[in-house]
Amino acid sequence: MIGVDEAGRGPLAGPVVAGAVVLGERPPDGLADSKKLTAKRRAVLEEQIKTSCAWAVGVAEVDEIDHINIFVATMLAMTRAVAGLCGQLECEPAEVLIDGNKTPEGRCEEWCWNGRAIVGGDGIEPCISAASIIAKEYRDRLMRDLAQVHPNYGWERNAGYGTREHMQALQQHGASPHHRRSFAPVAQLEMPL
Repeated sequence: MIGVDEAGRGPLAGPVVAGAVVLGERPPDGLADSKKLTAKRRAVLEEQIKTSCAWAVGVAEVDEIDHINIFVATMLAMTRAVAGLCGQLECEPAEVLIDGNKTPEGRCEEWCWNGRAIVGGDGIEPCISAASIIAKEYRDRLMRDLAQVHPNYGWERNAGYGTREHMQALQQHGASPHHRRSFAPVAQLEMPL
């Protein structure tokens, strides 16, 4: 059984990332929704997941988000994460548990597994909790790296979300190549007056 969750649907910048996890025989204690964990606890759990479980990430980049929309891009990232994990394990899952109310089935042509959406799954299914942690830690690290190249937006603090600091930086500096131009706050900046 594979658990899947995403990180980064709402930000104005950066990719959307999905994590996929098969729990090992002894999964880490304290798995929970990544948003409810402290950064320190999440980092510890990420290392434990990586050493005791099988895991993979799938990414949909900004240009894909702008081309196909954030929902479809999220389904694509989930599909890539599951495909990557199946490739590592060289087997197919009996079931894929997905956080949320929709699965990629019928929304992403590469999706070929039995999936079940679970609302609030990242708080009740340990394999989804683990996927949530993997996805969030991967994306946050990526945004901190991008902040080194584009320091004006505070991505190391806001992970690309539309905080006051980020919105002010957008007004002052304009959009970077990593901003989602299909998202209204960025699109409105680029509209001719």
